[in-house]
Formats: sequence, C-alpha cells, structure tokens
Amino acid sequence: MIGLFFVRLGAILAKEFVQMRRDRITFAMMLGVPILQLVLFGYAINTDPKRLDAALLVTGQDHYSRAIVSALEVSNYYRFVARPKTDADAEGLIQSGGVSFLVIIPSDFGVRVDRGDKPQILVEADATDPAAASGAVGALNNIANRALLREQGKELEAAGMQDQQLSIIVHKRYNPDGISQYFIVPGLLAVILQMTMIMMTSIALTREVERGTMENLLAMPANGLEIMLGKVLPYFVVGGVQVVVILGASRLLFHVPFVGDLSMLVAGILIFVLGLVLLGYTFSTLARTQMQAMQLTFFFFLPSLLLSGFMFPFHGMPMWAQDIGNLLPMTHFLRVVRAVMLKGANWSEIGFEFAVLTAFVPAFSVLALLRFRRTLD
Repeated sequence: MIGLFFVRLGAILAKEFVQMRRDRITFAMMLGVPILQLVLFGYAINTDPKRLDAALLVTGQDHYSRAIVSALEVSNYYRFVARPKTDADAEGLIQSGGVSFLVIIPSDFGVRVDRGDKPQILVEADATDPAAASGAVGALNNIANRALLREQGKELEAAGMQDQQLSIIVHKRYNPDGISQYFIVPGLLAVILQMTMIMMTSIALTREVERGTMENLLAMPANGLEIMLGKVLPYFVVGGVQVVVILGASRLLFHVPFVGDLSMLVAGILIFVLGLVLLGYTFSTLARTQMQAMQLTFFFFLPSLLLSGFMFPFHGMPMWAQDIGNLLPMTHFLRVVRAVMLKGANWSEIGFEFAVLTAFVPAFSVLALLRFRRTLD
C-alpha cells in the first residue's frame, strides 16, 4: 500500500511539472516577478531623493553667490539643469514641472554680505510631492550657510555663527501645507484606471476561448478591428464612470484643489483610458487563459506603480529607472493630471506629455491587431 501511494504521488507530481513547463507564461511570472521586485526595490527606489532638477536665477556675479551655488551642486541635493534669464522663464520651468526647485539669489547679495547685513536667498519648491521637496529644502540652510562662512574665511566659527549669516526663504508652491492627499489622490486616478481597465479588458478574448464561444465570434462577418472595438469600447465606458466617481470623491471627501481646465483633464483621461483598454486587449491575445491574462496585467502593473512617480519621487531614481519609467503611459498621465489639477497648467506647459500619451494609442492598436491576426492563424 505504501509503495502504491508513492507511485501515485509521483505520477501526479510528474504531471504537474509537465503542465507547469507547458504553461510558459505562468512559469515566467514565477521567476520574473521576484527578480523584478528585487531589482526595483533594491536599486531603483530611493526614499531620500537627491540630484533633483533645479533652476538657478542669479542676477549678480559676486564670489559669494558662486560659492553657494557650487556648494549646492556638490551636496548632490540639487542638479542645476537650467539658468533662466528672467522671472517669466523661471516661472515657466517650475509650472511645467521641468524643475523641482527654483533658487533665486538677488543682485545685492554680495553687497549685503560685505556690509554685514543678513542677505536672503529665495527658494521656490514644487511641493506637489512633499516627500521629494522636504529633504532638499531641509538641507539647504545648512549647506548655504557653511558655504558662505567658508568663502569669508570663517569656517572655524561656523558652529557659533551658522544661523546668523543668511536667511533662506522657502515658498512651497501648489501644496504649501504639504498635505499628502493632494499628491496621492490624483495619482490614485491613474492607478485605479490602469489596474481595472487592463485587467478587465485583458480577459475579454481569453474568456471567449475558455468558454468555447470564440468560434462563434470568428464566424461572424466582422474583421479584427471591429472585434477589437466591440471588446474594448464597453470597458471604455466603464472607465468613464470610474473617473466621475474618483474625481467626485477627491473633491468631496479629500478636498483636493482643482485649479486647471476641466476639458484638458478630460482629454488626458480619455486618451489614457483608450490606451489602457487597447493594451489590455493586446494582453488577451498573448494569454491562453484568464489566469495568464491577469498575470501579464500584474507584471505590467508592478513597474508602473513603482517607476511612474506615484509612490516614490521620480527624479530620485537612477537614470536607467527613469528611462524605463518614461516608457510607461502612467508616468505621463500622472504628470498631466497633477499639473492640471494642482498647478493649473496650460497646453504649452504639458503639451509634450499629451503628445507622448497620445502616441501610445496607435502603437497599442497596431500591436493588438497584429497579435489578433496571429491568434487567428
């Protein structure tokens, strides 16, 4: 009896391993998801972001200003990527999200230092992401004061004089109180839409195969484009209902401000949802079962959640992670929805993000149609 038990058990185990080997997508998920999590959490995620993009507006040419700028760059908290000439240019950079900080050193800075006055440095921070702004803003006072003392030859007196050399005035733009809901709730619009739209659409074709109704669908006088539109448009409508619920809740429950153009936000949402349902349909052509479709959805959802800037500061990640993040639709949609809702951005300031977001729609459409034809073969 015991011998027969192990024989039967061995046969069942062999059968399961053979089935696992045949289910290549599931087997790839078993290996790929842990590796992906290790790489993303180990290398890409940084809760203390540094080298954040900043703009520098310096109207004077004194050596004190140059010393402070050099110290800020060496500190690795700031990376000056732009040096605007006018206040309007500087305002456009921070409004569009091109920089996270704007450091302004007035023209009389050196004169006031030599005169013994307490000069001021103005820093305007994009506080839509409070976590990204807090570390760099907190370190600014110490870095700038030490640099000024060192330039004056008073470095040994730093401990006693550090708080008396200059004043740092910080303007936290768009979210001055650092309320995390203002940053998280608009991002949840992207997360919920991506999770539900791709998942529901990805099982559209595989459900037909599993239920045995695919033959009836293919027997209809309809081409691949008509079948695809018939599958994705109902979920497109469902996405619209979700948008109304989420935006209503964000206003009524969390009091998230809305200072932008509603039509601009609606246009971005429609483009994003259309791209998602087309991507989900593409996944349905790759999977053989509904379980495989859900696994593909999760495999795409994980890097989108971590690398898009929803949970962790985007500019705090290494460049290779930012490059991957820029290939994800959710990254560009987050920039659009936060810029419109919290900053009141216009078309000229976020037009590039709209263009990239729009480009995903024809790309996913072509890929879905090509995969559907291959499935028919």
